[in-house]
Order: sequence, then C-alpha cells, then structure tokens
Amino acid sequence: MNEKLSRPDIPARSVLDGEELTARIERLVPAEGTCDTAWPALLLYRANSTGVPVCAIYEPCVGLALQGAKQILLGQQTFLHEPGAYMVTAVDVPVSAQVVRASPEEPCLCLTYRLDLQRIRELLPDVQRHRGAAVSAPGLSMSPLDGGLLDPLLRLVRLLDAPHDLAVLGPLIERELLYRLLTGEQGARLAQIATSGSQSHQTSRAIEWLRRHYDEPLRIDELAARVNMSASSLHHHFRAITGISPLQYQKELRLHEARRLLLAGQCDVATAAHRVGYESPSQFSREYSRRFGAPPLRDVARLRQSEAETAA
Repeated sequence: MNEKLSRPDIPARSVLDGEELTARIERLVPAEGTCDTAWPALLLYRANSTGVPVCAIYEPCVGLALQGAKQILLGQQTFLHEPGAYMVTAVDVPVSAQVVRASPEEPCLCLTYRLDLQRIRELLPDVQRHRGAAVSAPGLSMSPLDGGLLDPLLRLVRLLDAPHDLAVLGPLIERELLYRLLTGEQGARLAQIATSGSQSHQTSRAIEWLRRHYDEPLRIDELAARVNMSASSLHHHFRAITGISPLQYQKELRLHEARRLLLAGQCDVATAAHRVGYESPSQFSREYSRRFGAPPLRDVARLRQSEAETAA
C-alpha cells in the first residue's frame, strides 16, 4: 500500500477508496503513457520508470497521483505531485514535468479530469464556497486530498466498465465533482477565474486570447484593452497566475506548437518557424534549443527514439 495513502491522518474509507482507484487505473492502463477513456474529460496515465523533464501545457484540470510522484515546475515554483494531495490548474499554464518516483513494480499512476469553466460558472449560484482566496492566485495549486473529492472520481472510474450507466450517471457525478471542488480549498480560486469582471477572469481571457492567436504579433497595450485592464495590471496578474510574462507565455505556445508540428512530420524547421509566428528561422532555432535542450531536428529525433523505446 502506498505510504502516502496509509498515513494515519487520512480516514480509513479514503485509504480503501484510494487503493481501489489505484488498482483500477493500473488495470485500465497496462502500457506506459496517457490513455483516453470513454468519458472524454477523464484521462489516465502510467509511467514504469523515472524520466527526464518534459515541457507541456497543462489545461484547466484536477489531477490525482495515486502512486509514484511527478515534479512540476511552473515559473520559479516547484510542486511535488504525489498521493495524499490533488492538483488544480485553473488556466492553461506552461510547465516542465518529470516523473521522479516510479518502477515496474510500483508505476507512477495518475488521473486527470479536464475542467469546463462554463460548467463551473453555471454551478456557482448554487454553491456556498469558501471566501478569502487572494486575487490572481497561481494557475496551479496543490491541496490535501479528502474523501469528498476522491469518492466521485472513484465512482466515475468504476462506470468505465458500465458504458450504459456511464451515459446516464456520468453527468450527475461530474456535477458532484465540481461541487466538491468549489466547496473545497480550491473553490474560491476557481470561482474567481470563472466569475466575469474579476481580475483573475480578465487575465484568463487574455490567456485564452493568446492561446488562439499565439502566431500573431503581441502588443501588450492592445491585449490589455481587449480584456479591460491596464497594461501594468495585466502584466502583474498574468505573471501571478502563470509564473511568466505574456511575451514569455506566447513564446512557450509557439515553441510547443512548432515541436508538435515537427514531431508529426508535417513540415520542415523553417516552415514550422513561420507557421507559429517567427520571421527568423535562426532565432527560432536558438530559442527552441534554449527551451528544449537541443536544436529542433535533434530534439525531434530524440523524442521519436524515446517513443519507440517505450512502445517496444
């Protein structure tokens, strides 16, 4: 039994639920990697060994590590994602994630549930939530895991074996899950992101705009005006939530998308650079190398080799 889940300060029922959820995920994901499920918002993950840091964009989600651990770097903040806590990302954030505890005997097993902020917004009038969270709280936070959140996730995973029941009961469980999130430690922060007119919500709109228009020139004054903020306020709240500036965020989006294009074999380096908004292929290659630790072609070759080894 996992050491974190067996701690005396965690209720016995939650320990049993955690053990069952761990066993079900291990059965549902026999091979390494991320696995889609019959419930589109629910993703499962397995790693049989520790790995190197991997750059990614985390979408709004709630995440559980049931076994093993990941280390996540957001800006200058470092988080340890391990059993006994749950992770919430309220906006799209660029991170570096690394599996730091895993083995074939005890693989790293994780569950991720994508959050729909519109559904959260619809639920807000019916929720008595905690107050007092700071404006522009970080885009990624950890909180102690309790049975109120673990129980609906376990019931949803159970329903993956009963697709007819899943279609009817899934939406009810999702509503309960969102209710538990909103009435828990992360509730006020999620509510701020979802509530129109708050600075966190305005900043999230700026993040959303950048996600859609990352390949266009970025003018901070125009982006700030678009979301009804001053340039200085946008810069302050943007960094508080994402850990980086809007310009750095745009660069992250561009480099991640270029990497995806190259890995899919859809174009050469110069074309990828142009598609994501770079005018200079040489500047693109320099920034790519700084971000991913190797020039584009070498990095992509390394990723493909790693994927081939994992598949074997």
